[in-house]
Amino acid sequence: MSNKMKRTNTKPKEAIKIRFKKIANGNQSIYLDYYLNGKREYEFLKLYLIPEKTPADKIANEGTLSTANAVKSKRIVEIQNEMHGFKTTATRSKTNLCTYIELLANEQLAKTGIKRSNYQHFLQLKNHLVLYKGNKTDFSKVDEVFVQGFIVYLKTAKNLNFKKGKDPVILAKNTQLKMYNKLCYILQQAERAGILAKNPAKIIQTADKPKALESKREYLTIEELKQLIHAKCSNRNLKAAFLFCCLTGLRFGDVKKITWGDFHNDSNGDMELQFRMQKTKGQMYLQVSNEALKWLPERGTASNSDLVYTPLPRNDHANETLKRWVTAAGITKPVTFHCSRHTAATLNLTLGVPLEVVSKLLGHTKITTTQIYAKIVSEARRAAVDKQNGIFE
Repeated sequence: MSNKMKRTNTKPKEAIKIRFKKIANGNQSIYLDYYLNGKREYEFLKLYLIPEKTPADKIANEGTLSTANAVKSKRIVEIQNEMHGFKTTATRSKTNLCTYIELLANEQLAKTGIKRSNYQHFLQLKNHLVLYKGNKTDFSKVDEVFVQGFIVYLKTAKNLNFKKGKDPVILAKNTQLKMYNKLCYILQQAERAGILAKNPAKIIQTADKPKALESKREYLTIEELKQLIHAKCSNRNLKAAFLFCCLTGLRFGDVKKITWGDFHNDSNGDMELQFRMQKTKGQMYLQVSNEALKWLPERGTASNSDLVYTPLPRNDHANETLKRWVTAAGITKPVTFHCSRHTAATLNLTLGVPLEVVSKLLGHTKITTTQIYAKIVSEARRAAVDKQNGIFE
Protein backbone atom coordinates (compact mmCIF):
# COMPACT_ATOMS: atom_id res chain seq x y z
CA MET A 1 0.00 0.00 0.00
CA SER A 2 2.81 2.36 0.90
CA ASN A 3 4.55 1.62 -2.43
CA LYS A 4 1.36 2.58 -4.30
CA MET A 5 1.10 5.74 -2.27
CA LYS A 6 4.71 6.60 -3.10
CA ARG A 7 4.10 6.11 -6.79
CA THR A 8 0.92 8.16 -6.63
CA ASN A 9 2.60 11.04 -4.77
CA THR A 10 5.72 11.16 -6.94
CA LYS A 11 5.75 14.47 -8.77
CA PRO A 12 6.49 14.08 -12.50
CA LYS A 13 9.49 15.94 -13.86
CA GLU A 14 8.75 19.15 -15.70
CA ALA A 15 9.40 18.96 -19.44
CA ILE A 16 10.28 22.67 -19.53
CA LYS A 17 12.00 24.72 -16.85
CA ILE A 18 12.92 28.37 -16.68
CA ARG A 19 16.66 28.85 -16.17
CA PHE A 20 18.87 31.88 -15.56
CA LYS A 21 22.42 32.64 -16.65
CA LYS A 22 24.43 35.57 -15.34
CA ILE A 23 26.11 37.49 -18.18
CA ALA A 24 29.05 39.88 -18.33
CA ASN A 25 27.08 43.11 -17.69
CA GLY A 26 25.60 41.75 -14.45
CA ASN A 27 22.15 40.97 -15.85
CA GLN A 28 20.62 37.49 -15.86
CA SER A 29 19.50 36.06 -19.18
CA ILE A 30 16.35 33.90 -19.09
CA TYR A 31 16.10 30.74 -21.17
CA LEU A 32 13.93 27.63 -21.33
CA ASP A 33 15.46 24.24 -20.59
CA TYR A 34 13.64 21.48 -22.49
CA TYR A 35 14.05 17.82 -21.48
CA LEU A 36 12.08 15.68 -23.93
CA ASN A 37 12.55 12.05 -24.92
CA GLY A 38 15.87 11.88 -23.12
CA LYS A 39 17.25 14.94 -24.94
CA ARG A 40 18.10 18.37 -23.53
CA GLU A 41 17.52 21.50 -25.63
CA TYR A 42 17.45 25.22 -24.94
CA GLU A 43 15.47 28.23 -26.12
CA PHE A 44 16.86 31.68 -25.39
CA LEU A 45 14.08 34.19 -24.80
CA LYS A 46 15.94 37.51 -25.14
CA LEU A 47 14.55 38.44 -21.72
CA TYR A 48 16.81 39.76 -18.96
CA LEU A 49 16.58 40.31 -15.22
CA ILE A 50 18.39 43.42 -14.01
CA PRO A 51 20.02 43.98 -10.59
CA GLU A 52 17.32 45.22 -8.22
CA LYS A 53 18.62 48.54 -6.96
CA THR A 54 15.27 50.34 -6.78
CA PRO A 55 11.59 49.38 -6.32
CA ALA A 56 11.12 50.12 -10.04
CA ASP A 57 13.76 47.48 -10.88
CA LYS A 58 11.86 44.89 -8.84
CA ILE A 59 8.60 45.70 -10.64
CA ALA A 60 10.37 45.47 -14.02
CA ASN A 61 11.80 42.04 -13.13
CA GLU A 62 8.37 40.79 -12.03
CA GLY A 63 6.98 41.79 -15.43
CA THR A 64 9.87 40.06 -17.22
CA LEU A 65 9.33 36.85 -15.22
CA SER A 66 5.62 36.98 -15.99
CA THR A 67 6.44 37.17 -19.70
CA ALA A 68 8.87 34.25 -19.40
CA ASN A 69 6.24 32.12 -17.66
CA ALA A 70 3.70 33.00 -20.36
CA VAL A 71 6.15 31.81 -23.04
CA LYS A 72 6.79 28.65 -21.04
CA SER A 73 3.04 27.93 -20.81
CA LYS A 74 2.69 28.48 -24.55
CA ARG A 75 5.52 26.05 -25.28
CA ILE A 76 3.93 23.40 -23.03
CA VAL A 77 0.66 23.71 -24.98
CA GLU A 78 2.56 23.43 -28.28
CA ILE A 79 4.35 20.28 -27.12
CA GLN A 80 1.08 18.73 -25.97
CA ASN A 81 -0.48 19.57 -29.35
CA GLU A 82 2.41 17.83 -31.13
CA MET A 83 2.01 14.76 -28.91
CA HIS A 84 -1.66 14.55 -29.94
CA GLY A 85 -0.89 14.90 -33.64
CA PHE A 86 -1.40 18.62 -34.09
CA LYS A 87 1.33 20.39 -36.12
CA THR A 88 3.02 23.44 -34.70
CA THR A 89 5.80 25.79 -35.78
CA ALA A 90 9.26 24.78 -34.62
CA THR A 91 9.98 27.33 -31.94
CA ARG A 92 13.63 26.76 -31.21
CA SER A 93 14.68 27.76 -34.73
CA LYS A 94 13.41 31.24 -33.81
CA THR A 95 16.24 31.62 -31.29
CA ASN A 96 18.17 34.83 -31.90
CA LEU A 97 21.67 34.11 -33.24
CA CYS A 98 23.42 36.99 -31.45
CA THR A 99 21.71 36.22 -28.14
CA TYR A 100 22.75 32.59 -28.43
CA ILE A 101 26.39 33.60 -29.04
CA GLU A 102 26.39 35.82 -25.94
CA LEU A 103 24.89 33.13 -23.74
CA LEU A 104 27.19 30.40 -25.03
CA ALA A 105 30.22 32.64 -24.49
CA ASN A 106 29.13 33.45 -20.92
CA GLU A 107 28.36 29.80 -20.21
CA GLN A 108 31.80 28.66 -21.38
CA LEU A 109 33.55 31.43 -19.49
CA ALA A 110 31.76 30.41 -16.28
CA LYS A 111 31.93 26.62 -16.62
CA THR A 112 35.19 25.85 -18.40
CA GLY A 113 37.27 28.89 -17.62
CA ILE A 114 38.12 29.70 -21.25
CA LYS A 115 40.47 32.60 -21.67
CA ARG A 116 39.03 36.08 -21.53
CA SER A 117 40.52 36.69 -25.00
CA ASN A 118 38.49 33.78 -26.37
CA TYR A 119 35.37 35.26 -24.77
CA GLN A 120 36.11 38.55 -26.54
CA HIS A 121 36.46 36.70 -29.84
CA PHE A 122 32.89 35.42 -29.46
CA LEU A 123 31.66 38.96 -28.85
CA GLN A 124 33.67 40.16 -31.84
CA LEU A 125 31.92 37.51 -33.96
CA LYS A 126 28.55 38.77 -32.70
CA ASN A 127 29.45 42.36 -33.64
CA HIS A 128 30.45 41.31 -37.16
CA LEU A 129 27.23 39.35 -37.58
CA VAL A 130 25.27 42.45 -36.56
CA LEU A 131 27.10 44.45 -39.24
CA TYR A 132 26.49 41.65 -41.74
CA LYS A 133 22.76 41.02 -41.18
CA GLY A 134 21.59 43.05 -38.19
CA ASN A 135 20.83 41.93 -34.63
CA LYS A 136 17.43 40.32 -35.29
CA THR A 137 18.64 37.26 -37.20
CA ASP A 138 17.26 33.99 -35.87
CA PHE A 139 18.43 30.47 -36.70
CA SER A 140 15.61 29.90 -39.19
CA LYS A 141 17.48 32.32 -41.50
CA VAL A 142 20.87 30.63 -41.08
CA ASP A 143 21.46 28.44 -44.12
CA GLU A 144 24.24 27.80 -46.66
CA VAL A 145 23.58 31.13 -48.39
CA PHE A 146 23.88 32.93 -45.03
CA VAL A 147 27.24 31.29 -44.28
CA GLN A 148 28.58 31.89 -47.80
CA GLY A 149 27.56 35.53 -47.54
CA PHE A 150 29.35 35.90 -44.21
CA ILE A 151 32.56 34.56 -45.78
CA VAL A 152 32.26 37.21 -48.51
CA TYR A 153 31.55 39.89 -45.87
CA LEU A 154 34.71 38.97 -43.92
CA LYS A 155 36.93 39.63 -46.95
CA THR A 156 36.20 43.37 -46.79
CA ALA A 157 35.17 43.70 -43.11
CA LYS A 158 36.82 46.36 -40.98
CA ASN A 159 38.84 45.46 -37.89
CA LEU A 160 36.64 46.63 -35.02
CA ASN A 161 39.53 46.81 -32.53
CA PHE A 162 42.28 48.51 -34.52
CA LYS A 163 42.82 51.56 -36.70
CA LYS A 164 45.89 52.81 -38.54
CA GLY A 165 45.81 56.46 -37.61
CA LYS A 166 42.25 57.51 -38.43
CA ASP A 167 41.81 54.90 -41.14
CA PRO A 168 40.06 51.57 -40.47
CA VAL A 169 41.98 48.39 -41.20
CA ILE A 170 40.63 45.38 -43.12
CA LEU A 171 40.50 42.15 -41.09
CA ALA A 172 43.68 40.10 -41.41
CA LYS A 173 43.29 36.72 -43.13
CA ASN A 174 43.98 34.87 -39.88
CA THR A 175 41.29 36.92 -38.10
CA GLN A 176 38.84 36.15 -40.92
CA LEU A 177 39.53 32.44 -40.39
CA LYS A 178 39.13 32.84 -36.63
CA MET A 179 35.72 34.52 -37.03
CA TYR A 180 34.58 31.84 -39.47
CA ASN A 181 35.72 29.02 -37.16
CA LYS A 182 33.91 30.65 -34.25
CA LEU A 183 30.71 30.78 -36.32
CA CYS A 184 31.15 27.09 -37.23
CA TYR A 185 31.47 26.26 -33.53
CA ILE A 186 28.28 28.20 -32.72
CA LEU A 187 26.36 26.40 -35.49
CA GLN A 188 27.69 23.04 -34.33
CA GLN A 189 26.44 23.69 -30.79
CA ALA A 190 23.09 24.90 -32.10
CA GLU A 191 22.69 21.69 -34.09
CA ARG A 192 23.46 19.60 -31.01
CA ALA A 193 20.93 21.58 -28.99
CA GLY A 194 18.21 21.01 -31.59
CA ILE A 195 18.04 24.68 -32.54
CA LEU A 196 19.31 23.90 -36.03
CA ALA A 197 18.04 20.85 -37.88
CA LYS A 198 21.23 20.78 -39.94
CA ASN A 199 24.50 22.70 -39.67
CA PRO A 200 24.93 24.54 -43.02
CA ALA A 201 28.66 25.04 -42.45
CA LYS A 202 29.20 21.31 -43.01
CA ILE A 203 28.45 21.62 -46.72
CA ILE A 204 30.67 24.64 -47.41
CA GLN A 205 33.41 23.63 -49.86
CA THR A 206 37.00 23.81 -48.59
CA ALA A 207 37.92 26.11 -51.49
CA ASP A 208 35.31 28.65 -50.32
CA LYS A 209 36.44 28.80 -46.69
CA PRO A 210 38.77 31.56 -45.39
CA LYS A 211 42.45 30.61 -45.54
CA ALA A 212 45.11 31.28 -42.93
CA LEU A 213 48.14 33.32 -43.92
CA GLU A 214 51.18 31.32 -42.86
CA SER A 215 53.01 33.44 -40.31
CA LYS A 216 56.79 33.56 -40.11
CA ARG A 217 58.14 31.67 -37.13
CA GLU A 218 61.26 33.50 -36.03
CA TYR A 219 63.88 31.31 -34.38
CA LEU A 220 67.49 31.50 -33.22
CA THR A 221 70.35 29.39 -34.52
CA ILE A 222 72.93 27.69 -32.30
CA GLU A 223 75.44 30.43 -33.16
CA GLU A 224 72.92 33.14 -32.22
CA LEU A 225 72.21 31.38 -28.92
CA LYS A 226 75.94 31.47 -28.19
CA GLN A 227 75.93 35.21 -28.92
CA LEU A 228 73.08 35.70 -26.44
CA ILE A 229 74.81 33.65 -23.76
CA HIS A 230 77.86 35.91 -23.92
CA ALA A 231 75.89 39.18 -24.17
CA LYS A 232 74.84 41.09 -21.06
CA CYS A 233 71.13 41.29 -20.21
CA SER A 234 69.75 43.83 -17.72
CA ASN A 235 67.56 41.10 -16.14
CA ARG A 236 69.63 37.99 -15.34
CA ASN A 237 66.56 36.05 -14.25
CA LEU A 238 64.83 36.75 -17.56
CA LYS A 239 67.98 35.74 -19.47
CA ALA A 240 68.10 32.40 -17.67
CA ALA A 241 64.37 31.75 -18.19
CA PHE A 242 64.57 32.58 -21.90
CA LEU A 243 67.55 30.28 -22.52
CA PHE A 244 65.86 27.52 -20.48
CA CYS A 245 62.80 27.85 -22.74
CA CYS A 246 65.00 27.80 -25.88
CA LEU A 247 66.13 24.33 -24.78
CA THR A 248 62.81 22.99 -23.44
CA GLY A 249 60.12 24.73 -25.52
CA LEU A 250 58.15 26.04 -22.54
CA ARG A 251 55.78 28.94 -23.17
CA PHE A 252 56.17 32.18 -21.22
CA GLY A 253 52.97 31.52 -19.25
CA ASP A 254 54.28 28.09 -18.21
CA VAL A 255 57.82 29.07 -17.24
CA LYS A 256 56.40 31.84 -15.03
CA LYS A 257 54.40 29.28 -13.05
CA ILE A 258 56.73 26.29 -12.65
CA THR A 259 57.78 25.55 -9.09
CA TRP A 260 60.71 23.60 -7.67
CA GLY A 261 58.27 20.84 -6.77
CA ASP A 262 57.50 20.33 -10.48
CA PHE A 263 60.96 18.79 -11.02
CA HIS A 264 61.27 15.03 -10.43
CA ASN A 265 63.72 12.23 -11.20
CA ASP A 266 62.30 9.69 -13.64
CA SER A 267 62.84 5.91 -13.46
CA ASN A 268 66.31 6.32 -14.99
CA GLY A 269 67.31 9.01 -12.53
CA ASP A 270 67.12 11.77 -15.16
CA MET A 271 65.41 15.08 -14.49
CA GLU A 272 61.80 15.44 -15.60
CA LEU A 273 59.52 18.46 -15.42
CA GLN A 274 55.87 17.67 -14.63
CA PHE A 275 53.36 20.48 -15.06
CA ARG A 276 49.98 21.35 -16.56
CA MET A 277 50.16 23.57 -19.64
CA GLN A 278 48.34 26.86 -19.21
CA LYS A 279 47.15 27.02 -22.83
CA THR A 280 45.80 23.50 -23.41
CA LYS A 281 45.41 22.38 -19.75
CA GLY A 282 47.18 19.15 -20.76
CA GLN A 283 49.52 17.40 -18.31
CA MET A 284 53.15 17.44 -19.51
CA TYR A 285 56.03 15.14 -18.59
CA LEU A 286 59.06 16.90 -20.09
CA GLN A 287 62.56 15.43 -19.98
CA VAL A 288 65.08 18.18 -19.28
CA SER A 289 68.62 18.07 -20.67
CA ASN A 290 71.69 18.78 -18.58
CA GLU A 291 72.30 21.82 -20.81
CA ALA A 292 68.88 23.22 -19.89
CA LEU A 293 69.41 22.50 -16.19
CA LYS A 294 72.44 24.86 -16.27
CA TRP A 295 69.97 27.74 -16.68
CA LEU A 296 68.04 27.03 -13.50
CA PRO A 297 68.78 29.57 -10.76
CA GLU A 298 70.27 28.47 -7.46
CA ARG A 299 67.53 26.91 -5.38
CA GLY A 300 68.95 27.81 -1.99
CA THR A 301 66.30 27.34 0.71
CA ALA A 302 63.34 27.57 -1.68
CA SER A 303 60.49 25.15 -0.92
CA ASN A 304 58.68 22.92 -3.43
CA SER A 305 55.88 25.48 -3.74
CA ASP A 306 58.23 28.39 -4.56
CA LEU A 307 58.42 29.64 -8.14
CA VAL A 308 61.65 28.80 -9.98
CA TYR A 309 61.93 32.06 -11.91
CA THR A 310 60.78 34.97 -9.80
CA PRO A 311 60.11 37.70 -10.32
CA LEU A 312 59.55 37.65 -14.09
CA PRO A 313 58.08 40.80 -15.65
CA ARG A 314 54.88 40.92 -17.68
CA ASN A 315 55.15 39.58 -21.21
CA ASP A 316 55.25 43.00 -22.86
CA HIS A 317 57.95 44.23 -20.45
CA ALA A 318 59.87 40.98 -20.95
CA ASN A 319 59.85 41.52 -24.70
CA GLU A 320 61.22 45.05 -24.31
CA THR A 321 64.11 43.73 -22.22
CA LEU A 322 64.70 40.92 -24.73
CA LYS A 323 64.85 43.43 -27.57
CA ARG A 324 67.66 45.37 -25.88
CA TRP A 325 69.53 42.15 -25.02
CA VAL A 326 69.24 40.77 -28.57
CA THR A 327 70.48 44.08 -30.00
CA ALA A 328 73.45 44.03 -27.61
CA ALA A 329 74.28 40.53 -28.88
CA GLY A 330 74.42 41.83 -32.46
CA ILE A 331 71.30 39.95 -33.60
CA THR A 332 68.96 41.83 -35.93
CA LYS A 333 65.97 39.42 -35.82
CA PRO A 334 62.68 40.63 -34.21
CA VAL A 335 62.79 38.37 -31.13
CA THR A 336 59.96 37.96 -28.62
CA PHE A 337 59.79 35.50 -25.74
CA HIS A 338 57.69 33.11 -27.86
CA CYS A 339 60.67 32.91 -30.23
CA SER A 340 62.25 30.60 -27.60
CA ARG A 341 59.59 27.99 -28.32
CA HIS A 342 60.24 28.18 -32.07
CA THR A 343 63.94 27.90 -31.30
CA ALA A 344 63.44 24.72 -29.26
CA ALA A 345 61.50 23.13 -32.12
CA THR A 346 64.01 23.97 -34.85
CA LEU A 347 66.99 23.19 -32.61
CA ASN A 348 65.75 19.68 -31.85
CA LEU A 349 64.92 18.97 -35.50
CA THR A 350 68.33 20.29 -36.59
CA LEU A 351 69.98 17.92 -34.09
CA GLY A 352 68.11 15.01 -35.67
CA VAL A 353 65.34 14.45 -33.11
CA PRO A 354 62.42 12.70 -34.89
CA LEU A 355 59.42 14.85 -35.75
CA GLU A 356 57.03 12.77 -33.58
CA VAL A 357 59.31 13.16 -30.56
CA VAL A 358 59.61 16.93 -31.04
CA SER A 359 55.82 17.10 -31.28
CA LYS A 360 55.52 15.37 -27.89
CA LEU A 361 58.22 17.56 -26.32
CA LEU A 362 56.32 20.70 -27.34
CA GLY A 363 52.93 19.33 -26.28
CA HIS A 364 51.42 19.79 -29.73
CA THR A 365 47.99 18.21 -30.15
CA LYS A 366 48.47 17.93 -33.94
CA ILE A 367 51.55 16.67 -35.77
CA THR A 368 50.80 19.18 -38.55
CA THR A 369 51.79 22.00 -36.18
CA THR A 370 55.25 20.46 -35.75
CA GLN A 371 55.59 19.83 -39.49
CA ILE A 372 55.75 23.59 -40.01
CA TYR A 373 59.10 23.59 -38.17
CA ALA A 374 60.33 20.65 -40.22
CA LYS A 375 59.67 22.73 -43.34
CA ILE A 376 61.61 25.65 -41.84
CA VAL A 377 64.63 23.43 -41.07
CA SER A 378 64.48 21.90 -44.56
CA GLU A 379 64.46 25.36 -46.16
CA ALA A 380 67.39 26.47 -43.97
CA ARG A 381 69.41 23.41 -45.04
CA ARG A 382 68.58 24.08 -48.69
CA ALA A 383 69.72 27.68 -48.33
CA ALA A 384 72.96 26.54 -46.68
CA VAL A 385 73.69 24.12 -49.52
CA ASP A 386 72.86 26.74 -52.16
CA LYS A 387 75.67 28.91 -50.79
CA GLN A 388 78.05 26.51 -52.50
CA ASN A 389 76.69 27.49 -55.93
CA GLY A 390 79.27 29.37 -58.02
CA ILE A 391 82.14 29.20 -55.51
CA PHE A 392 84.51 27.83 -58.18
CA GLU A 393 83.51 30.20 -60.97
